[in-house]
Amino acid sequence: VILSSTSAARLAEARDALGGLGGTVATVVHDVTRCDQAEALAARVARDHGPVTALINNAGAILLKGVEHLEPKRYDLMFQINTRAVMVCSQAALPYLKKSQGHILSLSPPLNLDPKWFASYGPYTTTKYGMSMLTLGMHEEFKKYGISVNALWPKTVIATAAIEFEAGGPAVMKAARLPAIMADAAYAILSSQGRSISGRLLIDEEILREQGQTDFEQYRYDPAGKLMTDLFVD
Repeated sequence: VILSSTSAARLAEARDALGGLGGTVATVVHDVTRCDQAEALAARVARDHGPVTALINNAGAILLKGVEHLEPKRYDLMFQINTRAVMVCSQAALPYLKKSQGHILSLSPPLNLDPKWFASYGPYTTTKYGMSMLTLGMHEEFKKYGISVNALWPKTVIATAAIEFEAGGPAVMKAARLPAIMADAAYAILSSQGRSISGRLLIDEEILREQGQTDFEQYRYDPAGKLMTDLFVD
């Protein structure tokens, strides 16, 4: 599995957690926008860790500003990391995913075209929706290879560094769920077989309910907090 992230701390946490379960984990610092680095990473994973069975496009950049006040270079960065990197990394992993008939999973939202999601931070919205549109396109394009392609998005705010430092702070964290719900939802998708789950822009709670899960209290960041729905979710 290849997992991208813009947070070295999050990658370290994942490495330690998976290592504790008996897995072999390697972390590599690379630029997800560069084709040569993405190709080198995919080749390294295949060489050192066996078949590449999944690519998770998790790296992201966020700045919630409208067109009037956003510097173009910040939009360029969001587009490069959010949208373009999905194409670059998927291209790099494709030769290996063809062999394993594996999965591509991108952390991007359903395509909700309500104007409220564009009014205040249209630039960010377009870069995240670009990821979702690439998901739908690759689902059809890679059908002949038996590769499953999906997107995943949280129903509620998730307690991450992006929420704590960019999109709300400690008060919003209290209204969040733990990242574990996204991990469990991703596992449900990545463990599916034969493209039984593919071409879908999924919500974490939705896919877990489909798998028979009904108890979601375990995922609360603050048991007393009132949950807040995430961006792009009505």
